[in-house]
Parts: sequence; structure tokens; C-alpha cells
Amino acid sequence: MAGIGWQDLGAFGFFVLAWTLYAQLADHERAGRNLARATHRHRLRWMRRMLDRDNRIFDSNLVGNLMRSVAFFASTTLIIIGGVVAMLGSADRVVAVVSQLPFVAHVSQELWELKILLLATIFIYAFFKFTWSLRQFNYCSILMGAAPPPAAFADAAARERSAVCLAALNSLAGDHFNRGLRAYYFGLAALTWFIHPGLLVVLTGWVVLVLYRREFRSPALDVLEAEAGGGDEPPS
Repeated sequence: MAGIGWQDLGAFGFFVLAWTLYAQLADHERAGRNLARATHRHRLRWMRRMLDRDNRIFDSNLVGNLMRSVAFFASTTLIIIGGVVAMLGSADRVVAVVSQLPFVAHVSQELWELKILLLATIFIYAFFKFTWSLRQFNYCSILMGAAPPPAAFADAAARERSAVCLAALNSLAGDHFNRGLRAYYFGLAALTWFIHPGLLVVLTGWVVLVLYRREFRSPALDVLEAEAGGGDEPPS
């Protein structure tokens, strides 16, 4: 395409490849040591405890806190999308101003608009992830409300099946929330493409390293795993 050089194409390709490969690693590698796996074990412990309680107001408050966090990011994402669309409407004026800056690579209006569209795509994706996460937390709260009192379960196996289902739905909601947050990280990296394609490559690599360390090598993971080590065993 006219106005798009090999540097921009290479930087964009690296960005897409890095995000895709990291998502495959973080979302689909459940056998390894990561935050998603460790957190799921705690969600399962939570649901077992919840089903042992007659009064579940505390648990509904916890789910409400999670939902408020997701709703905050969903509404913030809508504001960001509105700002990005406004940028697209004034791309010609912005290009004229930015081209005067010495540290910004000269680009055509075509390429500038493509960069804005990339940002819009990233945050639209994040919005869909946040809203789907919110809906799944809603479903989880419905199942929690429908759960019978402790004495009403037929046996321990029935209670365990209910806990596993609740924890799985809660984890699905958390996973989609995490994917929306990940889009924010990569969206920040995509912002640097407006300055120079080389900077996009550097910041994308840095984002991947930060996310990898937090997901697979963080002190928070050590704490979660240490606590889960003394966790509940499923009833026999």
C-alpha cells in the first residue's frame, strides 16, 4: 500500500505476532505454573466455602466487587474509543502538526489513519472482553443465588460438582477480564507507533516481558501457590 514502508509493515507484523503468541502461551497453557491456574484453585476453594455457608451475603459482595472493577474498565474503554474516533476525524490536521516534531517519523495521512484504526480495533476488542466478563460474572451470581443450602445437597459429590461449575464460570469471567487488561498493555505499546515503528517493536517486546514475568514469575504467583499448597482437598 502506498505510503507504508517495510519498517512499518515489519513493526506491525511483529506486534500482531507477539500478541498472538503470548496469548496462546498465557491462555492455553494450563498445565504449567501461572497466575490463571493458581487463581482458579483459590476460586474453587472459595466456592467450596461458599456452599458450606448458610449466609452468602459476604460472597455476593465479593462478586459485586469483581463486577464493579470490570464495569469500570468497560466504561473507561468506551471513553477511549470515543477519543480514538475523534482523532480519526481530525487526522489531516494532526498529521500537519505532528510532522513538525523532530522526534516523530514522517508519515502519510493514510498510514496515520491506519494507526488510529489499529488503536480503535484494540480497544473495541477490550470492550467486548470486558462486557463478556461482566455477563459471565452475572451468570455466576445467578448460580450462586440458585445454590441450595448446605443441608439440601444429596451428598458430598453433588456439592463438589456445584463448586466445580461455579469456580469454572468464575474463572472464565476472570480470564476474559484479563484478556481485556492485556489489550490495554498492547494498546499502550501501539501508541508508540505514532512516534516511530522501531519504538513499537521495542515497546511490544517490553510489554511481552512484563506480562510474562507477572503471569509466570511474579512474587504474587509465589504467594498464591504457597497458600494453595495448604488448600482444601475435594471431598471423597
